[in-house]
Amino acid sequence: MNKNKFKIILIFATSFLIWSCNTTPNYYPKPKGYVRIHIPSPSYQKLESGHPFSFEYSKLAKIKADVSPGAEPHWIIIDYPSLEAKIQFTYKPLKGDLDKLDKHIADAFKLAAKHQIKATSQNEQLYTMQNGKKAVLITLEGEVPSHFQFYVTDTSQHYLRGAVYLKYATLNDSLTPVVDYLRTDCLRILETLTWKK
Repeated sequence: MNKNKFKIILIFATSFLIWSCNTTPNYYPKPKGYVRIHIPSPSYQKLESGHPFSFEYSKLAKIKADVSPGAEPHWIIIDYPSLEAKIQFTYKPLKGDLDKLDKHIADAFKLAAKHQIKATSQNEQLYTMQNGKKAVLITLEGEVPSHFQFYVTDTSQHYLRGAVYLKYATLNDSLTPVVDYLRTDCLRILETLTWKK
C-alpha cells in the first residue's frame, strides 16, 4: 500500500511539474507609452515693442531678447516654459540689397541641413498666407531638436527667420502635440506679421 501511494504521489508530482512548465505566464510587459501632455486652447497677444516687425504670439509664451553669442538687434526668442520649447527669431535688414537676401536664404537652408544627421526627412514648402504674403516652411522629422523652421521676407527691406526648438531631441511621436501646437503658433505669427517702416 505504501508503494502504491508513493507511485500515485510521484505520478501526480511529475504531471504537475510538466503541466506547470508548459503553461504561459499570466504577466505581460507593459507597452511603451508617453507622458500625456496637456496643452490649453490657443490664445494670442500682439507683440508690442520697438522691433521693425509685429505679430501675434501665444499667451503661453514670453518674449525674451536673444543673448546668444553673435546675436543682433531685433533677434528675439519666444519662450514656452510649460512646453520646454522656444521659437528663435533672427531678423536681418536688407536695405534693398538682393545679394544679402540670397545669402540669408542660403543660410536658412544650411542651418536646417545641420539637422540632417539625425533627421529622417526634410520637406520645404512655399506657403501662401491669407493676406497674399509668402513664406518658406521647412519641416524636419526624426530625432531632432528643431522640427519646424521658416523664413519670410518682403524681398527689399526685411528678412525674418524662425526656428522652433524643443529642449530635448526626440522622435516626433512622443511630442507630436507640442510640435503641432508650435507649428500652429508659427502659422499664426506668419498670418499676422506686419513690417514697420
